[in-house]
Amino acid sequence: MTRVTLLTICLLLALAPASALAKHGGGGGDDGRQEVRVAGTCGKGATARLRLRSRDGEIRAQLEIDHARSGRRWRVSLVQERRVVYRGAVRTHAGQFEVERRLSDLPGADHVTARAVGPRGLTCVAAATLPGT
Repeated sequence: MTRVTLLTICLLLALAPASALAKHGGGGGDDGRQEVRVAGTCGKGATARLRLRSRDGEIRAQLEIDHARSGRRWRVSLVQERRVVYRGAVRTHAGQFEVERRLSDLPGADHVTARAVGPRGLTCVAAATLPGT
């Protein structure tokens, strides 16, 4: 590879997260609302999405998992700023499930991590940071 091609690839990779954040509503609106959406990483056969929205002093965290099989039990945990804010078990319906929780909007940026462990140890992890106001 030439240096120019390599430099172009590195530049595109460096700019990708910023453009993805703007595309998916990463900024706040005039009314003080902010939203961040991220794709998680999963084992084979599953996909994960985490969405954080702030409004009126609280954060709405929404985790969606798509998996090929229905009726499977998943263990889910949400962590905000190194503190477990939710731990529970859910079952897939039509091959998917959604967990939604309302969290306190702490001062400054809020970092939320979601982890779901499904059948045979299949694991999905997604993390997002909602900028502070």
